[in-house]
Amino acid sequence: MKKHPQKLPIGIQTFADIRTDNYCYVDKTPLIARLVEQGRYYFLSRPRRFGKSLLVDTLAQAFSGNKALFQGLYLENNWDWKTKYPVIKLDFAQGIMESRSRLDQRVVRMLHLQTEEYNLSLASDSPDHCLEEMIVRLYRESGQQVVVLVDEYDKPILDNITDTAKAAELREGLRNIYSVLKAQGAHLRFVLLTGVSKFSKVSLFSGLNNLEDITLDARFGSICGYTQEELETGFADYLDGVNLDQVKKWYNGYNFLGDSVYNPFDILLYFRNREFRPYWFETGTPSFLVRMLMEKKMFIPELENLTADEELLSSFDVDYIAPESLLFQTGYLTITGREQLFDEEYIYHLGFPNHEVRKSLSGSILHWYSQELTSLKRNQVALFRALQANNFAALEHIFHAFFASIPHDWYRKNELAGYEGYYCSVVYCYFAALGLNVRPEDVTNQGRIDLTVCFEERVYIFEFKVNELTEPGCALEQIKEKKYAEKYQGQGKEIWLIGVEFSRAERNVSRVEWEKG
Repeated sequence: MKKHPQKLPIGIQTFADIRTDNYCYVDKTPLIARLVEQGRYYFLSRPRRFGKSLLVDTLAQAFSGNKALFQGLYLENNWDWKTKYPVIKLDFAQGIMESRSRLDQRVVRMLHLQTEEYNLSLASDSPDHCLEEMIVRLYRESGQQVVVLVDEYDKPILDNITDTAKAAELREGLRNIYSVLKAQGAHLRFVLLTGVSKFSKVSLFSGLNNLEDITLDARFGSICGYTQEELETGFADYLDGVNLDQVKKWYNGYNFLGDSVYNPFDILLYFRNREFRPYWFETGTPSFLVRMLMEKKMFIPELENLTADEELLSSFDVDYIAPESLLFQTGYLTITGREQLFDEEYIYHLGFPNHEVRKSLSGSILHWYSQELTSLKRNQVALFRALQANNFAALEHIFHAFFASIPHDWYRKNELAGYEGYYCSVVYCYFAALGLNVRPEDVTNQGRIDLTVCFEERVYIFEFKVNELTEPGCALEQIKEKKYAEKYQGQGKEIWLIGVEFSRAERNVSRVEWEKG
């Protein structure tokens, strides 16, 4: 087996370790140089496990003047190494803080440990006073302005987001700390806060209005994550035998208005294991997100193409969380396009970033519906085999099994049987969770197909109707009347038209009709 000259930095978030222990490193220092040259106060939001901690630590090493670590990188010859700045780091990534007092204790401890490195001691014992005292004393002792770097600034809130009162309490504690940064502006050289979510400045930053948000700044769109070019050059020794098209399908696709990027966590584990798995998805449990989608009665296929304005993407607080905002900020949706309306107003088109997220989130939603993993997996396997055999009688039986596996108690608690989009959502999730090529709301010149599924050399065109709202048999008739099949004719593929009707009273499929297109 070929020996790789550099190791994969899986789980390594310390810049010094990467640079001194022969790990692969994609040079992000040109963007770091631009960041420091063009401003002083920044905020950056990226999904979890996206390289934010490594970015923070790289900045800390640069400002501390550790030039040796940057040998051969862009920053080596593009940084003022003569000046060293004192650096304060606040890292909320570790542990779960379930109370304001626990948060305060954690911050005070972090600051006291860092003052020991500078041979200082703090007289204060509250977090805001400690931070203020440390900034002032470091400034006076060194004669240089201070750098403050905050990693996972929002994690104490997000860890308690399902408890509104507790989350609000922790938000106030963090606001108390961050307010110091505004008051100490004259003593600060550079400030960066990173996290997953973007809380409003009013709710959390208490007037820190000079904080520049670079989350959707095209100049820094690839400051975290790997572009396609970076992947192919930085990991060239790991590409033998790799199907780059499949890798791109599974793990690329995150877009922050710059080049699309890979999630580093995914790609590093893929290179190590050489197996396509939902590595990133498996590290988090989106139960709160799925619950919200159910409560808001979201039409799940619509997640393939949502629209939102910039204010909605940025509106996140413990008192109100928009599903679009949560899905985007947590990395389950990404920007697929931007459209200018008027007077520099934009709307953003959102969709799944890649195959991993579409397949895995659909599976999580199905699990939420059925609650019974064994029957869920059995139905998925049966669906795949029915498609392989092009067996429509089996397909009808499996559709019945989908809804029969959902406990009656679930309907009592969720009251979704009367929600038309619910039935379509369940069927969509079954196909998407199998990883098939699914196209909801498929546009034609005659209208929109409810769902198109492409499988091997066949195209299945679905139309869904609810008995209580339509006449029997109209689902298949609509496909024919609207000539939906014309979109796929001439491609050399076999086309099948499938009408599926549901009964609200029975909470199940009442009729499935099909014919060749």
